[in-house]
Amino acid sequence: MTSAPKQLTGRHVALIFVSAFTVIIGVNLTLAYNALSTFPGLEVKNSYVASQTFDENRAAQQALGWSVLAQARGDDVVLSITNSAGRPVEVNELEATLGRATHVRDDHTPAFVFDGTAYVAPATLAPGNWNLRMKAVADDGTVFQQRVILHVPRAKS
Repeated sequence: MTSAPKQLTGRHVALIFVSAFTVIIGVNLTLAYNALSTFPGLEVKNSYVASQTFDENRAAQQALGWSVLAQARGDDVVLSITNSAGRPVEVNELEATLGRATHVRDDHTPAFVFDGTAYVAPATLAPGNWNLRMKAVADDGTVFQQRVILHVPRAKS
C-alpha cells in the first residue's frame, strides 16, 4: 500500500509566498528599528548655517597648528594636544564627550585635568572603537573642534 505523492497546489504556493515575504518584511522592520533607535543624533542643528562659516573655522583651526591624540592607558583616557613644534598645549576651555560611534548609551563627559603634558581623565572603557568629540578654546579665543577616534584593544589572554 503506497500513498499517492502530494501535489503542489495553488494554496501551497500561496502559503510559501506569504511566509517568505513575512520573513523578509519582518527582518527589514527589525533592522530599520535597530538602526533608528541606536542613531546618536545630529551633529549640527542646521547644516546650511554651519556650512556658511565652515571654511573660516577650518582655517582658524589649522592656523593653530594643533595635533590631537587620544589613548587609553589603564583606567585613564589621555588626550594629548600639541602645537606645531610638538610642545604640549594647555587650553583655556575643554569640553569633551566620550562615547561609541553607533549609539549614545555609553556617552559620558570625562573630567579632564591637565598634568603638564596632556589631559588625563579616569575612564574604564570596554574594548573597541570609541569617539572623543572635543571642543577646546585657545588663548586667542579660537575654537578647535575635532572628533578623535580612540581604539581600545582587547585584553591579551
